[in-house]
Amino acid sequence: MPVPLYQAKAEFFRVLGHPVRIRVLELLCEGPRPVRELLAEFDIEASNLSQQLAVLRRYGIVTATRDGSTVVYALAGADVSELMLAARRILTELLVDKRELLAALQDTGAG
Repeated sequence: MPVPLYQAKAEFFRVLGHPVRIRVLELLCEGPRPVRELLAEFDIEASNLSQQLAVLRRYGIVTATRDGSTVVYALAGADVSELMLAARRILTELLVDKRELLAALQDTGAG
């Protein structure tokens, strides 16, 4: 029995649901990077970053190529970059709405 699309989407977002993975994707939106450059962006152990990269690679969100002794990671497709931009737009809109609500609450005083 095939997995329903909504379940596949939920699994996809679960894979994205880790701060290190999101930051890796943001960095890779700028272009491919060697693992040592990625590691320099985090305050985590190399083994932890390796685990997070393995999850993204296993799901096919990023690719890894070897250049001598260096492993270079890249986004598997432009759609992931578009998703990161869409998430930024959505969060910006949500924050603007919250800021407007907060301002309205502050303007009404205590009661």
